[in-house]
Amino acid sequence: MHEMSLCESIIGIIEDESRKQGFARVTRVRLEIGALSGVELDAMRFGFDAVTRDTIAAGAELDIVELPGTAWCLPCGHEVVVAQRFDACPDCGSYQLQVTGGDEMRIKDLEVE
Repeated sequence: MHEMSLCESIIGIIEDESRKQGFARVTRVRLEIGALSGVELDAMRFGFDAVTRDTIAAGAELDIVELPGTAWCLPCGHEVVVAQRFDACPDCGSYQLQVTGGDEMRIKDLEVE
């Protein structure tokens, strides 16, 4: 489950920012996770709860903002929403799509004390 290592990286980033900015506790973490990122959201929530124990983010609420997958269709020139990679263009049926969004995962913001 790679979500656990993603959660460990998030805690590392939070601890680095804590040293830089001087906050002592995190009460909320908001992540943006794209539909095409390959991240299992339930596993991410489970991993976050497990990894944050005994850290400055212990008990922090995890908010996940799900971003849609988007792609540019080469034949018809439309930007379209796709549920998964290798879907056909919903407008023209072509499979010549270039992913333009929804493959990212980032820390959007933190609420701290």
